[in-house]
Amino acid sequence: MPGFELFGAEERKELNDVLETGILMRYGFDAPRKGHWKAVELEKEICNTFGCTYAQLTSSGTAALTTVMTALGIGYGDEVIMPSFTFVASFEAVLSVGAIPVLVDVDDTLTLNPTAVSAAITSRTKCIMPVHMCGSMANMDALQSICKQHNLLLLEDACQSIGGSYKGKMLGTIGDAGTFSFDFVKTITCGEGGVVMTNSKETYTNCDGYTDHGHDHLGVDRGADLHPFIGYNFRISELHAAVGLAQVRRLQTFLDIQQKNYSILRNILEQVPEITFRTIPEGGVDSCTFISWFLPTEAITAAVVEEMKLQGILAGNFYWFNNNWHYIRKWDHLKNATTLNRLNPLQQQALLQLQQTNFSASDAILSRCISTAISLAWTEEQIIDKGNKMVAAIQKVLQQQAVGA
Repeated sequence: MPGFELFGAEERKELNDVLETGILMRYGFDAPRKGHWKAVELEKEICNTFGCTYAQLTSSGTAALTTVMTALGIGYGDEVIMPSFTFVASFEAVLSVGAIPVLVDVDDTLTLNPTAVSAAITSRTKCIMPVHMCGSMANMDALQSICKQHNLLLLEDACQSIGGSYKGKMLGTIGDAGTFSFDFVKTITCGEGGVVMTNSKETYTNCDGYTDHGHDHLGVDRGADLHPFIGYNFRISELHAAVGLAQVRRLQTFLDIQQKNYSILRNILEQVPEITFRTIPEGGVDSCTFISWFLPTEAITAAVVEEMKLQGILAGNFYWFNNNWHYIRKWDHLKNATTLNRLNPLQQQALLQLQQTNFSASDAILSRCISTAISLAWTEEQIIDKGNKMVAAIQKVLQQQAVGA
């Protein structure tokens, strides 16, 4: 999956442009930077590549979520509906703006279950935030319909699905706004970085100011800017943007490799009739960052994971049910409202209630799910070898289970 696997001459060229001037900051220092504006160039490339009107770079994907929530007016006491299966950054960003993460079940798309979303809406609901996990997307038609019916914002966390699309639109550009992460293990990397994408000028203007201490960037130089509102420092550096600029220009190459490697591995796994694959919503195109599949029961899945570990073939695989980065089951710090400072009372109450919330529908999905990250560096021979070993491990467990039954 990650672009860093193919880091090379293109990235070094863009980095050297910055290093030769010594101007590492994205704003100001016009003369000595000698015309190099890597962050500005990257934002333009993102707009052209993904089909959005505006793009605002940030220091991380988490910062992008925090920035855009603030820009959209999400704050104290507002509820943001999000999936029980995501990365911890999703709820961290919600909490950072004073809002309340409302976690609901996923279905076999591994993303938001629209029925669960509808059931979770209250008078405090402000936003629905699908998280396009593991390369593929939520049912955006259904979620857009719910948002329209209840006058809610739709914010896409597309950090794990860069390059995927839904009915002709790139993920991250369908809702009121969307975000990517460009950390070290994303499809495109800046080392660290993120972006907010939107077609709303107001949202973009708010993001632009918020990421740079509230500067409006309308002065003849940065020192002359006004401060129409309070902001924070979520700026990306020119060095990070330079890496991303080279990477975004190589995106189609990365996606082509992912698609090829995904297809080879899937063809091998399809030899096992007990395996089923995640559902891709109609009209969706998987970015193929992961191949995600299900086994019949939790017991079989756990046994297969252990067998793969014993054989040393689990690299690049994740058993999500017991992962404390990505699923509600192991987010004890969230359910206990454990922070280094004080949450607001509404947040405190909502998080503690998660201890009693029933996520059995998500459990039934995630306890049977294994996702294999697709590497850009694999050779075809390596994929075939890996796939055959995975199939052998699965069949061994299935035979043992049959005998034991």
